[in-house]
Amino acid sequence: MKVLIIEDERPASQKLIRLLKEADPEIVVTDVLRSVEQSVNWFSENQSYELIFMDIQLEDGLCFEIFEKARIEIPVIFTTAYDKYALKAFKVNSIDYLLKPVNPEELRNALNKFNAVHRTKQDYSKYESVIQQLPFHNKERFLIKIGERYISILTSDISCFYTFERSVFLHTRTGKSYPIDYSLDKIEQLVDSRLFLRINRNFIVNYYSIGDMIAYSSNRIKIILENWKEKEDILVSRERVPYFKKWMDR
Repeated sequence: MKVLIIEDERPASQKLIRLLKEADPEIVVTDVLRSVEQSVNWFSENQSYELIFMDIQLEDGLCFEIFEKARIEIPVIFTTAYDKYALKAFKVNSIDYLLKPVNPEELRNALNKFNAVHRTKQDYSKYESVIQQLPFHNKERFLIKIGERYISILTSDISCFYTFERSVFLHTRTGKSYPIDYSLDKIEQLVDSRLFLRINRNFIVNYYSIGDMIAYSSNRIKIILENWKEKEDILVSRERVPYFKKWMDR
């Protein structure tokens, strides 16, 4: 089993590696990361892991910032000296919450929880493989309610999706915005990734609606969308700039 450790204290990470080897000799620790920034960059390039052990207080901030900046679908076991973050930890994909110093028996119990979940997923893998072979069609239209009327907007006519004051909107290439009942995370799954890219926490943009790109502070990129009349600047977040450049340079 491939394991990733996110821990800023070297003695703590070394002890955890030793305890993991004692609990299961087949565990392979692929990497040890020490900061939020390093972790976000790592997740943008790597997917070869099955379980994450994550400290909460890292050298440049709390680990929850990682979940805000990177998509993490792998189970996490938190290791921390503080119990005040337990509730927040279980709002993300947490399997267990271990207090330092890590107790070997509690570590084995956490691994058993992971293995139970992993076995359940394997039981359904044959059905998932069939589902994956079914043809998937990206969403072609979004139905919008305006007062007592409904209108249907072609996805190709949408320049971006964005959040504002906890609501999600679509913005058409003609300059109109409408609220929709989808999260940005869900929209990412529905639209064609060749045409739409999430450039930060609040924006998904259409490739063909980008009119200009300008270098911005902190190694970010400012995007000018056609018929975008809102005051908010549209910026590619620093950690997503490398992927954005690859997406544009096809």
